[in-house]
Amino acid sequence: MKSKRKITKFTREKIILILLSVMLVFVLTSCGNDSIIPTDNSISTDETEVGDEKQGNEQNLDGESEGENGNEDGNEEGSEEGSEEGSEEETEQEEKIKVKALYLTGWTVGIPENVDKFIDIAKDTEINSYVIDIKDDDGFVGYESQIPKVRELGTWKYKYDAKSVLKKFKDNGIHLIGRLVCFKDPQFSSKHPEWAVKMADGSLYREINGATWIDPYRREAWPYIIEIAKEAVELGFDEIQFDYVRFPNDGNKSAMRFNNDGSEKYEIINEFLAYAKKELPDVVLSADVFGIILESPEDVEDIGQYLELIGKDIEYISPMVYPSHYAVGQKVNGVQFMKPDLEPYEVVYQSLVKGKERIGKVEGYKADMRPYLQAFTASWLESGYYQVYGVKQIKEQIKAVYDAGYEEWIFWDPANKYPKEAFYNE
Repeated sequence: MKSKRKITKFTREKIILILLSVMLVFVLTSCGNDSIIPTDNSISTDETEVGDEKQGNEQNLDGESEGENGNEDGNEEGSEEGSEEGSEEETEQEEKIKVKALYLTGWTVGIPENVDKFIDIAKDTEINSYVIDIKDDDGFVGYESQIPKVRELGTWKYKYDAKSVLKKFKDNGIHLIGRLVCFKDPQFSSKHPEWAVKMADGSLYREINGATWIDPYRREAWPYIIEIAKEAVELGFDEIQFDYVRFPNDGNKSAMRFNNDGSEKYEIINEFLAYAKKELPDVVLSADVFGIILESPEDVEDIGQYLELIGKDIEYISPMVYPSHYAVGQKVNGVQFMKPDLEPYEVVYQSLVKGKERIGKVEGYKADMRPYLQAFTASWLESGYYQVYGVKQIKEQIKAVYDAGYEEWIFWDPANKYPKEAFYNE
């Protein structure tokens, strides 16, 4: 009996040991997807959707044996890359470019040697931007447009290859502003006379050179302008600059007839700019305005440009403060100029200071000031009332901009002849 009991006891112990072994194996096997060192399958669907940062944290656990450096590399790389990308985007938005630009025609950039020359100027000087014609006041888009309406009307002319020219500038880090003439458009207005400015006798209004204008009151014509702007952005322009965003002022103004709905001219121009911003919400927009509106109250020029209102929806206004364009004896900010073209610093400075003072009183004014400056010689003026504009006159105007508290500027010369030595050599 004793022997039998021993066998039974031994058997029981053996059975218990076998059972414990089986249980241990089962436990170890079942821990695979939930262990401290997870396999690739250990990341749940929800965690995978969190993104690279979450996956990086999980996957790092596989590399604990690599030591402290392994932990840092795996755990922070994903999140650092994400934060760096985000911070770079924020920095780009915060540090907007301070434009120092020259104006170029479509014909100018249509010659490869010219493009190379102006790229070199940008590399060697403070120039960092160019204003290039999208559509000039001849009414032609300066490159082959794919816009159905433009193609239907035949309102494009090959002046330059937009894709290749813009790419070349952009590859060299140059900021590009597209100049788009709005309402002075002899092509579109002559092909759509029902939307053109008329005269009292029903005929089309014409400038001395025969150019016709789109009636700004004709909202039906606005989409044509905006479609051209949208295409230009797609081609590579960084900004859109609206020129001739006003009513005509040459000839017999009292005989002009508009499709007036009771709105003031400046209200229509402001409405157009608001419409443009709505259609191009992510694009920097600017408007070229007469320099004299910095001095003149309201819209006394009767062209639809009212300083305190025209900048409420766009990023910049570019007053054309060319000294040669001020009248003899014109007073600006209380200073009278008998020969304005001979005093470039004072004319530009007093104009900008006066404009800045007026804008500063308008709550919530959006637009900053980026003036157009004179790089041409006004030889049409009477002898003694103009001077040759060169390095000295250009530098004086730049100084006037800075002294007035502004940081950006654009120089205009229709012949695109700019003395390189006039600009700071970087």
